[in-house]
Amino acid sequence: MSIHEVFMPALSSTMTEGKIVSWGKSPGDKVEKGETVVVVESDKADMDVESFYEGYLAHIIVPAGETAAVGSAIALLAETEAEIETALAQVKDESEQKTQPKATATTSPGQIADTATVVTPKPESQNGSIHRDGRTVASPRARKLAKELKVDLSTIPGSGPYGRIVAEDVEAAKVGKQPTTAVTPVTTPVVPTPAKVSPTPAPTPVLATVPGQTVPLTTLQNAVARNMVASLSVPVIHVGYTITTDGLDQLYKQIKSKGVTMTALLAKAVAVTLQKHPLLNASYSEQGIVYHSSINVAVAVAMDDGGLITPVLQNADMVDIYSLSRNWKSLVERARAKKLQPEEYNTGTFTVSNLGMFGVDRFDAILPPGQGSIIAIGASRPQLVAAANAMFGVQQQMQVNITCDHRIIYGAHAAAFLQDLAKLIETNPQSLTL
Repeated sequence: MSIHEVFMPALSSTMTEGKIVSWGKSPGDKVEKGETVVVVESDKADMDVESFYEGYLAHIIVPAGETAAVGSAIALLAETEAEIETALAQVKDESEQKTQPKATATTSPGQIADTATVVTPKPESQNGSIHRDGRTVASPRARKLAKELKVDLSTIPGSGPYGRIVAEDVEAAKVGKQPTTAVTPVTTPVVPTPAKVSPTPAPTPVLATVPGQTVPLTTLQNAVARNMVASLSVPVIHVGYTITTDGLDQLYKQIKSKGVTMTALLAKAVAVTLQKHPLLNASYSEQGIVYHSSINVAVAVAMDDGGLITPVLQNADMVDIYSLSRNWKSLVERARAKKLQPEEYNTGTFTVSNLGMFGVDRFDAILPPGQGSIIAIGASRPQLVAAANAMFGVQQQMQVNITCDHRIIYGAHAAAFLQDLAKLIETNPQSLTL
């Protein structure tokens, strides 16, 4: 006899609690191994959670709409239909014990044979796929792709968070090469022009509120709040720079019709510059400076229902501008639909925050936990500029401010990075299309 406790899974390294979006099964329903049982809202996305066991959903402890801490039981899964009554009796006993504080809660031998979680447990290694009871842990997209390409998941090392197998791992296995980082193939951006001020910026969504009412934070807003508090413990330095964008604006006009966005152009420019400044792409750890093997540019996006998420453009320095733009559009669409996979929002090594489309001149961004730098980009505006020959002219200029972890990155490092970024944007923007 076995009654398994279904635990609230840890879908990301920063997740401390999750909200039940919906149950795919009702009490008494048959559950197949690998079948989606529940949809959980993590820090940044809604995730399908699969069962590691075959059996019957005996009892739902945490109903849809409620929140539970990571690792707490959210349901009971009986191995056989006959054991459903045993599980319900166990729930009744525990409920009675809670109403009798002085009574000692006991569990009869054999009442619970073992416990199990329905999602990926923390692996022993960050490399390689995770196996539990003979089951390989992979994202839903990776499983679908594996079926299409006829690839055996059990033979693939996972490169996603906690060793999870992602779509790129399956593609790499098909062509016989090892993946370098989790990349999700995608499609085109929907963000207003970053560096150049849009005459009619998209209105900021207004949430329905009642004066005097206290509205609870969403799971995403709670996660953002925790990250912001964590950032306060890091000593940072802010460095600003003025960049002329005439050449970049001209390039954007030329390739905008091909689906390229200014967001993608700025992310590409940052990524290419980071190739010469690996320290700005690094992060601090107790063991020393962590130099990341890839340049993954995260770009901040405001969610319609509140909160902030940073979809990641993987290997932004190596992907061509047209593919990068398609990837960005897909990431934004899926971020707002809460359909991003963890590796698509928590693998950034450098963050770009752009408020230029709202006409903001300049601002300072808060350093994300686990990263060494974030750059804040303001609007591009016409400015009266004095030339070297003592003549005056008008140029489009934007203000950028970079925030760096001062434990590993100093003012001179940040300034050198901004100088090279300005040089690329001002004198050779066409190279971004190569």
